[in-house]
Amino acid sequence: MAKLFKLLIGIPIAVVILAFALANRQDVSVSLDPFSAEPTLVSPLYILLFLTLLVGVVVGGVATWFTQGRIRRRARLAEDAADRWRAEAERARALPQPLVPSPATGRGLVRSDYA
Repeated sequence: MAKLFKLLIGIPIAVVILAFALANRQDVSVSLDPFSAEPTLVSPLYILLFLTLLVGVVVGGVATWFTQGRIRRRARLAEDAADRWRAEAERARALPQPLVPSPATGRGLVRSDYA
């Protein structure tokens, strides 16, 4: 089912990307130096747009990773605390249990004015 879903989503996306690349084959010149008038990079437009998209995805992923650092740290601390509690529970189970006297029955513990 997941494979079919990936195909139903992946094939149309691939067709759109292919159509975009075929429609934008002309070369464009990009100058990364604001003080020089000559072009420094000549490439098809679709390559520049895909590279821009790729850089945006990487920058967004890195920013998200740094932003979620606090959450990952809290999760690690909570996991360490849970491990300590589990170890303490295992140690408590391993100790011999004290003998507990059975509850008393009868009138021995009842106050005489209620009897």
